[in-house]
Amino acid sequence: MLKADNIASVRQYFLAVGITICLIFILIARFFQLQILDYDQYSKKANTNRIRKVTTSAPRGLILDRNGQILVDNLPTYILNAVPGELPNKEETFALISKTLGVKPSSLLKNYKKYYRGRFIPARLAKDLTFSQISRLEENILNLEGVYYQQFPERYFPSKVRASHILGYVKEVDKDIRQSLNNPADYEFGDIIGWSGLEKSYEQYLRGSHGIQFYQVDAFGREVGYVDDFPPLDPEPGKNIITTIDINIQYSLENLMDGKRGVVIVGIPETGEILGVVSKPDFSPDLFTGRIREQDWNNVLYDPNKPLVNRFNQGLYPPGSIVKMITEAILLDNQDFDPHALLKCDGSYQYGDRVFGCWYIHGHGNVDLTSAITQSCDIYFYKTIQYYALDKLANYFRLFGFGDVTGIDIEREYKGTIPTTKYMNERYGRSGWSKGALLNFCIGQGEILVTPIQVFNYINILATRGEANGPYLVFPNQKNDSKDLTLDSEVWDRIVFDMKQVVMHANGTGKNADPLVGGVDVFGKTGTAENPHGDDHAWFIGWMNYEGQKFSTVILLENAGSGGAVAAPIAKKVFNNILFDLKNTNSISMK
Repeated sequence: MLKADNIASVRQYFLAVGITICLIFILIARFFQLQILDYDQYSKKANTNRIRKVTTSAPRGLILDRNGQILVDNLPTYILNAVPGELPNKEETFALISKTLGVKPSSLLKNYKKYYRGRFIPARLAKDLTFSQISRLEENILNLEGVYYQQFPERYFPSKVRASHILGYVKEVDKDIRQSLNNPADYEFGDIIGWSGLEKSYEQYLRGSHGIQFYQVDAFGREVGYVDDFPPLDPEPGKNIITTIDINIQYSLENLMDGKRGVVIVGIPETGEILGVVSKPDFSPDLFTGRIREQDWNNVLYDPNKPLVNRFNQGLYPPGSIVKMITEAILLDNQDFDPHALLKCDGSYQYGDRVFGCWYIHGHGNVDLTSAITQSCDIYFYKTIQYYALDKLANYFRLFGFGDVTGIDIEREYKGTIPTTKYMNERYGRSGWSKGALLNFCIGQGEILVTPIQVFNYINILATRGEANGPYLVFPNQKNDSKDLTLDSEVWDRIVFDMKQVVMHANGTGKNADPLVGGVDVFGKTGTAENPHGDDHAWFIGWMNYEGQKFSTVILLENAGSGGAVAAPIAKKVFNNILFDLKNTNSISMK
């Protein structure tokens, strides 16, 4: 057998051995680096492949009425998610999902783009899946790599009331919303966030904290169990809030306002608690949960009656005669003023080159201050207010809470308009208006604009002789918004007496508000506010005394006509409903 001579030298042999040993040491060093030094880094990457981190949404806190009845609850529903980096073929997967769930592929793609944040962060494809859809999804789950469903708490309204402008609504957090937030890190795409009403005002209380669940997945992205090394973090539910609303009062007010446009508010003057408030037209409270049809949403959005507008704190209206008690306070604050002096009303009054009319064109005859309030005579106030400055009247309006927000715990409250000399000069120029404007302002006409919630605060001030709390909707609320309003007790006595005559006297414009129940005293004032955009608005404001308790109300009916003829009868029904609730359920009490 032939053998070749070994032609490698000893030097070459040792060089080859040395290189081999070096390579072995390099491999060992690299192995040490991968397995020991960089263990944490590569362990995380490996876990990313085998572990799916799923964020679990926390249920929002409940919203309750004053007696613990649920106004807003949470309803478990199902959402469908997809991990973009685990989808083998997006188009084919979406086509299969569409066929399985009966959902349009375009809708899936739209949601995918809307909630996409990265290859390995779940993006929502669909929500509100039915049990039937979930069942069909399970049948095809092996062919849906990277797709999974999970439970999601959605807002649910189990009570008999709508209360849509009180409760408000929530929205899903998307890219635009998340970028607009002051704390975007606290929200993930698809989370729900309070967007109006109490849902928004008390967002920090109602929202909970996310939970985390870790699932082990196979090479196809299918869940095969939990990961023992990573214990789950349970979501922390939001806190419940207790409102001042009495569900029975709220329900009765909604029925009274059915088919009408306007606002009705009922509350407790001393505390500022609101027992019920309705702004009509309104909308279904589940409008924004995703269950409503697109056509129904468009009907609400483009309705000329603007049901989405919260009229009780965003509606601006001329107050009309309901503010005559402010003019009365100014007059009585003058020691030289005689409330018993008779002034003649013959239906009109000329001031300068203008003629100002009374609502009763035939005239009220000789009237004093009490009969002027009782019968809402305009001429009496034209003749008496002309000796005062416009800014003095404006200052009194502000003392009674107008021209500023009340601080109610509902966002976007408007301030309204209380004209001053400066305001009129800026709007019309120094020579563009005259003192005759004062005559309009003293009876609540002209440029004066108020919100119904300001009027509610105003009637509470009258009912408590200046000691009322500001209005609010959620307990506890210890604020005290009392103004620097100091009137003599004799002034308060006359204002309260005159307001009682409005309802109890045979000639009172508010006599239709009397519930005609023994032991009940009602105090009020009607108003018919001229509206430059249509028919007059009808007002009634007042309060009821019953067994030591007071209940105040504000009623505004848009374009409805006379306050005495239209709003006062509604007030009578409001008072009777309160009495019925007190006698039969005894659910109203001061907290």
